[in-house]
Amino acid sequence: MPQGSKDKYTAEQKRKAQHIEEGYEDKGASKKTAEARAWATVNKQSGGGEKAGGSGQKTSSTEKQTATSDSAKRAASSRAGHSRSSTTSLASQTRDSLMKEARSRNIRGRSTMTKAELIDALHAHG
Repeated sequence: MPQGSKDKYTAEQKRKAQHIEEGYEDKGASKKTAEARAWATVNKQSGGGEKAGGSGQKTSSTEKQTATSDSAKRAASSRAGHSRSSTTSLASQTRDSLMKEARSRNIRGRSTMTKAELIDALHAHG
């Protein structure tokens, strides 16, 4: 188990960590890595254990909510809304998804195109 006691976490936080851990294990992460990532995620989302006691540091629920909100805003801004057909959006897609898009637009010669060629063709057929 990652360093430290989990006694100060609520039942909800423990369930959330368990669920996240199972997701990482399903994706192939080791038990130890999955557990560490799960608790890091719970800590990031809720600011740590919710029960009284512990380190002696006081973090109000308002401060925790603000931190969570700020974290969500930073994550959203990193995804900055690009239109579906922008170069940034197309470049972030897999070749398979670009191939499906090219198929739906009936672009000829798509089966032999590289990813870069698919992006160019999709731009050309706007």
